[in-house]
Amino acid sequence: MSLNTTVKNRIAALVATPALNSLLALAARALMAFIFIMAGYGKITDYAGTAGYMTSMGVPEFLLPLVILVEFGGGIALLIGFQTRIAAGALAGFCVISGFIFHATPDQQIMLAKNLALAGGLLAFVRTGAGRPSVDGE
Repeated sequence: MSLNTTVKNRIAALVATPALNSLLALAARALMAFIFIMAGYGKITDYAGTAGYMTSMGVPEFLLPLVILVEFGGGIALLIGFQTRIAAGALAGFCVISGFIFHATPDQQIMLAKNLALAGGLLAFVRTGAGRPSVDGE
């Protein structure tokens, strides 16, 4: 058995333990949700500024409540594991759409890449669900 196979087997056995598996699921959700909760909260506390920025980028101001719902609400749902597949799918779509609207210029390429990477990570939650512990219990 090669060293690579041995390491893979040991990691697989380690993460298969229920306690560590639960800790990893919760940590993954918390780390992924953090950016959305903070961004949504920022939009709530600077509603007028955010509305002005959105309008300057050609996005109608009436969409701001929906943006807050997706970011803040979706982030909270992801954190607690409530309707995780739906929340993660909505957040993934939001990342792609907002990335191309707000970060599709040469000076914003890292931010666009961040949005696309977040979408990729969120699609893993669409595929696997929340894990345990979660409200969904999956």
